[in-house]
Formats: sequence, C-alpha cells, structure tokens
Amino acid sequence: MAAPSKQQSAKKPSPVITVPGDNGAPGMPPTANKQLRSLAHDLSNSLETIMQASYLLAQAELKEADKKWLEMVENASRDAARISREMREILRSLSE
Repeated sequence: MAAPSKQQSAKKPSPVITVPGDNGAPGMPPTANKQLRSLAHDLSNSLETIMQASYLLAQAELKEADKKWLEMVENASRDAARISREMREILRSLSE
C-alpha cells in the first residue's frame, strides 16, 4: 500500500473566527453566535447537575476504589465547567 501524498495527509486549516471590525474581516454570524451561546448555557446546566450529584455522592460512605472514580468525575466536571465558561466569554465578546 502506497504512503499518502503530502496533499492527502495535510490537514485542512481550521476556520478562524474574527471579531467584527478586526482588519475589516467579517465576524461570526449573529444567529450562529446566539445558537452557540444557547448550547453553552444548556451545557452549563447539565454540568451543574453532574457537579451536584457528585457532591451528594461524596457525602455517602464509599469504598476507596469508588472514591477514586468519584474524584475523576469531580475533576472532569470542574474542567468541563471551566471550558464552558471560557467558551461563553469568547462568544459574549464576539457579540458585543
């Protein structure tokens, strides 16, 4: 089997979203921004449920192995909540 050519293996560049007025480049369409902000809000609500449930689980008597799984869930949900906040901040700045 032949190795892929440079053209085949080259990754497509990611699209760049610019802030309106930045060197005259267009920004994100307002409808897309609104939809993404709504999805980010919904994601935050789901993450809040996960974080509350993990808090309640932490109040129960768990085996050591189960505590490690719970810690993984807590860490991942905190990371996801941080990422969601950052996404909302970016989207908010693009809509101003």
